[in-house]
Amino acid sequence: MPQSLSLVIVHVIFSTKERRPFLDPDSRPKLHAYLSTVVRNAECEAYRVGGVADHVHLAIRLSRTITIAKLVETLKTASSKWLKTESLDLAGFSWQRGYGCFSVGPADLDSLCAYIDGQEEHHKTRTFQDEFRIFLKKYGVDYDEAYVWD
Repeated sequence: MPQSLSLVIVHVIFSTKERRPFLDPDSRPKLHAYLSTVVRNAECEAYRVGGVADHVHLAIRLSRTITIAKLVETLKTASSKWLKTESLDLAGFSWQRGYGCFSVGPADLDSLCAYIDGQEEHHKTRTFQDEFRIFLKKYGVDYDEAYVWD
């Protein structure tokens, strides 16, 4: 085949270190816009970025030229540096070391975007850890509780 084509959609989730609630309601929209720009600069497409005080969700169409690990590293490094320039209150900000990434079929993209849009309401009744455990179970990811959180 003379051309390389792909459609790989991923749901990426990562938290602030120790799930500290660094991301206040005023900073979140700017952070989400910044993360979208980082995704676009990596030649990927950000369908949706959202989250709450202690974590973010991204629905991304992955470019065929970048790995998930490299994209997440770029997202976390760039946004961490950027956040620290936004406020003295964020001088100690950092993301957790790990992340979650789950494949999503095109037919489920609208549902994922709606889920990301509903994060504020959703997290009135469920913690980040409970939410993440549900995703791990849903996607059949084996894990050891002792090594999931930092």
